[in-house]
Amino acid sequence: MVTSDKRVRIFTGHYGSGKTEFSINYVTKLRQMTERKVAIADLDIVNVYFRSREKKAEMEEMGIRVISSSLEGAGLDVPAVSGAMTMPVTNKEYEYVVDLGGNDVGTKVLARMKPLLDPAETDFFMVVNTYRPNTSTPEGVIMQMENLECAAGLKVTGFINNANLVRETTASCLLEGDAILREVTKRTGVPVKYVSYVEEVMTEDVPSGLAGELFPMKLNMRKAWM
Repeated sequence: MVTSDKRVRIFTGHYGSGKTEFSINYVTKLRQMTERKVAIADLDIVNVYFRSREKKAEMEEMGIRVISSSLEGAGLDVPAVSGAMTMPVTNKEYEYVVDLGGNDVGTKVLARMKPLLDPAETDFFMVVNTYRPNTSTPEGVIMQMENLECAAGLKVTGFINNANLVRETTASCLLEGDAILREVTKRTGVPVKYVSYVEEVMTEDVPSGLAGELFPMKLNMRKAWM
């Protein structure tokens, strides 16, 4: 599963895709499945509402190195990132997860890191929620993918089907997202790597035969009232 992905995993996605929630669940699972050093970088300077740095204390307690803003303070709305973001790229002792900002603006922070990235050890995953307006059709997903690729200078290596309506998510949501992403794969050749869903929300059986590996998650970023 997560241990078979390339050493540097960069997660991006359009606004509202659920990228940060997936990134935190992913790095937590990675920590549980490897004895190697694990780090996550919060490079999201676009969305100020849900940021992986907000869970810094919990992740560090698990032994995950958290790289975030060069200015301390989880509640600060300052588009600053730490120069330490390049360290786990060059230090091959680390398994590295990057929570990148959404849309083409957010991916521009990769400029400092990109010259150091080896394509042979880098995955550029796009998290897709087909219930968001700009990624609700195959054409929309492809347009956003191309925008992200152009801004990042990297090619998407896999999709994460994160079709959801938060606590209103049903099995049919995953099926509808699967149909859209299968069409995207048909047109682009980019595979679906994971199908994510929140265990406490999904009251029905997860459909079989979905494209991608099933990836059960826990809600970390949303309070009970959200």
